Amino acid sequence: MGLFDDFSRFLETRLEEFLRNNPHLELLVLEEKLREQEEETLKLMTDLRMQEKRMQDEIMALAREIQLWHLRIEKAQAAGRLDLAEPAQQHEATLLRQGNQLWGQMEVLKERIKQTHVLQQQIEQRRKEVQAKVAESQAARVNAKPGSKWDSTTWTTSTSDRSFRNVDSLEQQFRRWEAEEELEQLKRDMGR
Repeated sequence: MGLFDDFSRFLETRLEEFLRNNPHLELLVLEEKLREQEEETLKLMTDLRMQEKRMQDEIMALAREIQLWHLRIEKAQAAGRLDLAEPAQQHEATLLRQGNQLWGQMEVLKERIKQTHVLQQQIEQRRKEVQAKVAESQAARVNAKPGSKWDSTTWTTSTSDRSFRNVDSLEQQFRRWEAEEELEQLKRDMGR
């Protein structure tokens, strides 16, 4: 397995280098990851809603059963059948405890649904921001192609060429650094 692990790490490293050297692709990868996370969050929300519905049904069924046993207790007490009323009261108490447990679980589930909804909105907002950056990046790449309106023979001295290459390199470094920071921030936000 060591050879496979080494090869896997090598490929991951090469991919990371490639993405760093092509920040527009890094943004596309980030956008795709966000889209996948949004889909997963929506699936989770659907699952949680189904759990909530099942739990509501259980609570309603339990409430009907408690109501039935309560009527039986009253009937047994009215008839003087304490031999039936006392065990029925114990059974009703057990059902009430089950109901309280279910209610507590329902409250926890509702909180998870709320948190998942907030997370889904955050992911959606972040994906929209990344989409805007992708569009900016694509527009910048289109404008930077040779033959654009800024392409002029007056800027061809070797000193100015070197200076512009340094600025372009610096621009790329900053964009890469900013994208990495945003990715790390997103990871931290997702970890909460």
